[in-house]
Amino acid sequence: MNDCDAAKISLLTEENLARTSEKRHPTRTPRDAASLILLDRSGKVPRALLGKRGKGHAFMPDLYVFPGGRRDRGDNKTPLAQPLRDEVAEKLMLRTNARFGSYCARGLAVAAAREMLEEAHLSLTPPEYAGALRPDVSNFRFLARAITPPGQSRRFDTRFFACFCDELGLDPAQVHDSDELHDLTWLPINAHDSHPLPRITRVVLSDLVQALAEEPSLRFGRAVPFYYFRNGQFVREVI
Repeated sequence: MNDCDAAKISLLTEENLARTSEKRHPTRTPRDAASLILLDRSGKVPRALLGKRGKGHAFMPDLYVFPGGRRDRGDNKTPLAQPLRDEVAEKLMLRTNARFGSYCARGLAVAAAREMLEEAHLSLTPPEYAGALRPDVSNFRFLARAITPPGQSRRFDTRFFACFCDELGLDPAQVHDSDELHDLTWLPINAHDSHPLPRITRVVLSDLVQALAEEPSLRFGRAVPFYYFRNGQFVREVI
């Protein structure tokens, strides 16, 4: 583990320790979820789309997050205009149980696209399929995976996807607030201290900065950091 990876683990461990004085909840089984990091690379520094969760939310209230949410059962059956790249789908299958089939991997991509539509009013469905949810997820990169630690009110096994606006033909100015996320904002990926973000979001943004420095195109099928809690410690595994 290099110094940068150790710093990320330290940041997440400090967050978990800080919660020890908070109300603890019974251990819950994490639910599959997906987030989409939409990137605007039209300027010198890429910007990512984040929005603020309302204070009434039980999970991460008043914090800025990427659009996303849990995988619904119907997402597995939603048709796609264009599927995930094979190398991305294969990565999503790693470190999963026997019940997690290829349809679940596809469902995660659909969930990310559906939540982007619901929370930011950005459709990833091509015009020829207007009126239906039939997203093109062929440009999705699998960037990171993280499981919420035990004792929280909600637990998710979240897969973070990333893609570029210009690949999707999206105009960054087209985003609109929703009941789920407000104050939708394009934040520079390396300068976001002005907004309150969950620590895992900061860690994933740090991973993104490093990934773009290594490969500006974000190669499909690249190694993915996987964050989870084991024996009282956060673990960063690369899959």
